[in-house]
Amino acid sequence: SRWCAAHLRRLSTSSHNAALKNIFGLTKEELSQDFSSLGIEQYRVPQLWRWLYCKGAEGFDQMTDFNRSLQEELSKHYFVGYVEAKHEFRSSDRTRKWLVSSGGKDFEMVFIPEKRRGTLCVSSQVGCSLNCTFCHTGTQPMMRNLTAAEIVGQVLQTRRRLKDWAPTAATSRRRLTHIVMMGQGEPLLNYRAVSQALRIIMCGDGLAIGKQRITVSTAGIIPLIEPLGRELDVNLAVSLHAPNHQLRSQIMPINETYPLADLITACRHYPGASLHRPITFEYVLLKDINDSPALARDLAHLLSGLHAHVNLIRFNPWPNAPYEPSSERRTVQFAARLLDCHQPATIRQTRGLDIMAACGQLKSSFLFKRSAPASHLAAAAALPSPSSSARGMSLAS
Repeated sequence: SRWCAAHLRRLSTSSHNAALKNIFGLTKEELSQDFSSLGIEQYRVPQLWRWLYCKGAEGFDQMTDFNRSLQEELSKHYFVGYVEAKHEFRSSDRTRKWLVSSGGKDFEMVFIPEKRRGTLCVSSQVGCSLNCTFCHTGTQPMMRNLTAAEIVGQVLQTRRRLKDWAPTAATSRRRLTHIVMMGQGEPLLNYRAVSQALRIIMCGDGLAIGKQRITVSTAGIIPLIEPLGRELDVNLAVSLHAPNHQLRSQIMPINETYPLADLITACRHYPGASLHRPITFEYVLLKDINDSPALARDLAHLLSGLHAHVNLIRFNPWPNAPYEPSSERRTVQFAARLLDCHQPATIRQTRGLDIMAACGQLKSSFLFKRSAPASHLAAAAALPSPSSSARGMSLAS
């Protein structure tokens, strides 16, 4: 009956019963072990996996090849726990940012569409403890780690919003093709949940986003860099921003705990780094702070002998930020000096600036207390007013 279906869905999506597991936090192997202990046939595991990750089922009652007794049994042990999309912002450049909520905490994720790929910037924590001075998230107190299910849930909610569950004859390619762990938080300070989530995301029978399309960014948590490469073999990005110890410590306090020289040594031993799969070094250009040609030369010398590619990012403003972006001319000069020193580098195109979705601009508390339209966000950040195509909207989950 209709009442039974609705009742089952409430059971499957309830996150208030601590005895229930969010099914998105379990690997296929863990589900198999659970099913063995519950007396559920093993052939149900791949069926369930396809429903969750290929078809986007939002409750066990939608799994039409499961009989009612199996649906009820699953609802006694698990719930299908999507993160809630509370608000969406759309940029004039087609970037989309979602304010999402789970477990009473709010955070953000950003989707960046391009011609041949679509990249989701995923958060790993609510807030951040590193206090990098150029990063808006760093001004927000660290609240908690996200669970593996909440990390996977960001990918699933994005697929849901994009209606991207399966390619059709008209659209042979998926819209979401790449994952970057570059949202709120330091992924390696939540390594257990991040690694669990990425194993689920990489599973070939489900979301099937391969390791070469996943990048994990770190401010330099040295003890976990080698395990990341050895256990997951994903792409590594390092948030660098300065070529010497003193300046990096000024910009990034974490440098006093994990010094620059030791970080570079760890990068030299990163498993899987190669000429065709270099480590990305992110470098935010701050006016009159770290953008001189001499520092560009020092940066090239620092990275000499590494399989490295430098991503240059002009600082993206946020309210009361202590920095200004380098000029376009200065940015081009910095890039040219790197290239003159035979260090590959790219000036990254800014995306989502008019909705506070660009690199370094994410911060939960800035949006969570109000549903401001994007034009208000731009004004607060002292940015040019976005075009009429930039807008904000409230969402049902």
